[in-house]
Amino acid sequence: MLKTRLRDFLLTKDDWLFAVSDYFRSDGIRATLRYVLDETGERELNGKRYKKYDFGPAFEFMKQNRPEWVRDVHVVPESEVKKVLRPSDVIPELVNSDSRVRAIVKVLDLAGIPWTSMGVTGSMLAGLQNESSDIDFVVYGPMWFRARDAITIAKQQEGPIEEIDEAMWQRIYRKRIPEISFDEFMLHESRKGNRGMVEGTYFDLLFVREWDQIKEPLLRGKDTVKMKIEAEVTNADFAFDSPAYYKVEHDEIDHVLSYTHTYAGQALPGETIEARGVVEEVGDIKRLVVGTSREPKGEWIRSLTWLEKCGYR
Repeated sequence: MLKTRLRDFLLTKDDWLFAVSDYFRSDGIRATLRYVLDETGERELNGKRYKKYDFGPAFEFMKQNRPEWVRDVHVVPESEVKKVLRPSDVIPELVNSDSRVRAIVKVLDLAGIPWTSMGVTGSMLAGLQNESSDIDFVVYGPMWFRARDAITIAKQQEGPIEEIDEAMWQRIYRKRIPEISFDEFMLHESRKGNRGMVEGTYFDLLFVREWDQIKEPLLRGKDTVKMKIEAEVTNADFAFDSPAYYKVEHDEIDHVLSYTHTYAGQALPGETIEARGVVEEVGDIKRLVVGTSREPKGEWIRSLTWLEKCGYR
């Protein structure tokens, strides 16, 4: 069986490229289509042109061309996979060829993070980046928090790692279209420390579990009603994962999940959150799911504790 995890890429026998979107599989590898061979495509690799597909168009393409692979994500049969591209495998090559990646790796190197705990995903992993591509930088497991702290310190010093400017923050906000105001969005983002700029390029530190943290699949349940809760966060170890996971103290809800990156790292243990999403029942457990669509309307997570501390409420 092929060993895959979140943020890996798959190259299929059709030369299509998928981003792995889950740590677990059922009857295939759960992933999302990203690039397809297309003579009119704007990206090029080894003399072949590729077209990039965003979330919605990717599902339309798959429904027409591989409807049997379409579920809540795309399920790629292992027999159709030609190659697994792993984020950590491209670090040596990118350190040699890209000064921006080299600058990030240097900061993490000095913090004692091994190259095997780093990676780059997205278009750079596929070899299909262009001049407007962001850098999706992966750090595995507990090392992620050390990396985040190292990047935070680097942004305060002279060097190529810099804070995000106002224009870029506005771009990120517009891309996400969250249900919270820009000011509230910025207050939450101000303490996360997982985004930055390097030589004018935006980068994101993405959390991926180490192999020994991958325990049991997140079973799908039955969606019931929309609900808004206030609850205390008791565990946020996987708050930057995908989905973000918050264990909470609440009469009905066991934990809150966020499938939208906007609400990753939104709250710390001990803080009270307000969250609105869809209640999903899995056996005797009820969880609140935020980000039930690509641009979730009427769904959010906010840290009431943090907003009050910032004088916002």
